[in-house]
This record gives sequence, C-alpha cells and structure tokens, in this order.
Amino acid sequence: MSLRVIFKRLMSERLAFISFVFLVLLVGVSLLAPFIVPYDPLKQDLTNVMLGPSMQHWLGTDELGRDIFSRLLMGTQAAIQAGMVAILIPLVIGVPMGILSGYLGGIIDDIFMRIVDGILAIPAILLALGITGALGISLWNAMIAIGIIFTPQFARLARGQTLQIRSEPYVEAAKISGAGAGWIMVKHIIPNIAPPIIVQASFNLSYAILVEASLSFLGLGAQSPQISWGNMIQQAYSMININSWMIIYPGLAIMLTVLAGNFLGDGLRTALDPKYKRA
Repeated sequence: MSLRVIFKRLMSERLAFISFVFLVLLVGVSLLAPFIVPYDPLKQDLTNVMLGPSMQHWLGTDELGRDIFSRLLMGTQAAIQAGMVAILIPLVIGVPMGILSGYLGGIIDDIFMRIVDGILAIPAILLALGITGALGISLWNAMIAIGIIFTPQFARLARGQTLQIRSEPYVEAAKISGAGAGWIMVKHIIPNIAPPIIVQASFNLSYAILVEASLSFLGLGAQSPQISWGNMIQQAYSMININSWMIIYPGLAIMLTVLAGNFLGDGLRTALDPKYKRA
C-alpha cells in the first residue's frame, strides 16, 4: 500500500486528519520555539506577577512574572522529545525482540517472553519511578524509563503478528526456495507487521507525553530551568486557589495532545486496514 493511498484514506477521516495536522504543527512549534516565543520564558519580572491574559501577555504571567504563553511554547520541546524517544526505544529493542521470538521460537522465544512477562508484572508508573530513581532525576532518564515501559507491548505485538505471518504460503515458498531467516524477516515479516506497529506507536506517543508530564509533576522528569508542561502544572499547583488559570493552560495542552494522538491512532488503524471501506 502506497503512502499516497494511506494519506488519502487518512484525509477522509476528519478527526484523524485534524489530529495529524495538530501534531505536525506541534512538532514545528517545538523546533521553532526558541525563535518564536514573544518573551524569554526564564526571565523573571517581579513587577508583573500573576497578571491575567492581556495584549502584552496573551495567557498572563506566573508567580515569578514569567510569560506563560512563552513557557507553554517551550514546553512542547520536552513533550515531543519524550514522545519520540519513548517510541524509538521500543521500536529499536522491542520490535526486533518480538520478531526473533515469534519467528525462531524455541529457547529464544522462552527467554525473551519471560523477560517481557517480568517487566509487565510491575505496574508501569512504579517501574518508571524505579528506573528514574536508579538512573537519576532528569528529562532524558524519564524518557528512557518510558521507553522501557513500552518495550514489552511492542515485543508482544510484533511476536503475535510474526506468528501469524510465518505460516503464510509466501513465507513457506521463500523457505523452500532457500531464503535465509534474516532475508525472510526483512523482506516479508517486517513490511507486513509494520501497520499495527505504526498504529501502536501513535497511541503510545500520546501516552508517553502524559507519563512524562506525570513524572515532571512529581519532580522526577524535567528539572528547572528546563520547561515541561508537567512542571508548569507542579509550579502552578500551589497557586491553584489564587489563580486557577495558571494550571489550566498546560493541562489543556496535555489533554489536546493526548486526544490528538488517540484520534490519529484510530484513523491510522482504519487507513492501514486492507479491508478499508469508508462509512
């Protein structure tokens, strides 16, 4: 299936296409944020503390007089980085593990799946807390923790898809013709398991942003002066009874991004379905 066909199908799914555009814009903002912010997001102005929205400060200022809109734009960098790294790790580790496990079977399957079962036995947030505690508190370590959490999901998905595909006639024909296991996995297994992997990555992208925000809120993610939507909420939490709008903006940004990722995942699942038929 060509990219053109997939994109055309995605465009026909309105919510998914809007979500795709939103996420593309978010990536663009994260790349251009240092150049488009109207104010220095770290500069304190104690003469303009906790101002409401105005023409000068579109979303107001926080308890230290910093422009909230500028900080919100800079926070996209942590969100996008967390999402990308948290997806890259399971794609590089989990997917190959699942393919090898499903195609080769035997003792390799037993070893890999026991590792996966062991990781899945630990609640995700506790595992993230343990990993960040062991590696040290930083945004990068939080992203590594999220990636490790997602690795078993991708491994099991890749294994299940590989188990189905390895018994297909074209795979058997490739074996009979003398093709090696590596060639079959690259030529037949990976292209055919790609669609569900892409859909899973889209769903996990939004969840990764949510987990990163949670870890930053708990003080285990981005550390000052780094800006994250999670630590923006943490800093605004103590002021919630005085100025509740300070916590609304980063919370709204997280909510919209998570919704966009979920809607895009639903749209991709439909667009990549070979039995696609628009309602």
